[in-house]
Amino acid sequence: MPERPSGPHAPYMTVLDALAAEIKAGKIKPGEKIPSEADLVQRFGVARMTARRAVGVLRERGLVRTEWGKGTFVIASELAGREQHQGD
Repeated sequence: MPERPSGPHAPYMTVLDALAAEIKAGKIKPGEKIPSEADLVQRFGVARMTARRAVGVLRERGLVRTEWGKGTFVIASELAGREQHQGD
């Protein structure tokens, strides 16, 4: 099977990349709530589990934290900055 370096990637990556870019650009600031799963489903045309997976990866990367019944919030930029520099 031929390699497709610029080929399509998993749908959750589209959501993940967009949210991570918005966080890093400061469009969603530390302490602010990110869009809900329902909002992500509507915005990106993906399944709820796809949106949930993208948010889960953001949580694993230390960019967001989820509070039960309240939502998912961006973590302070100095904490997120550590994650960003790990790959350097």
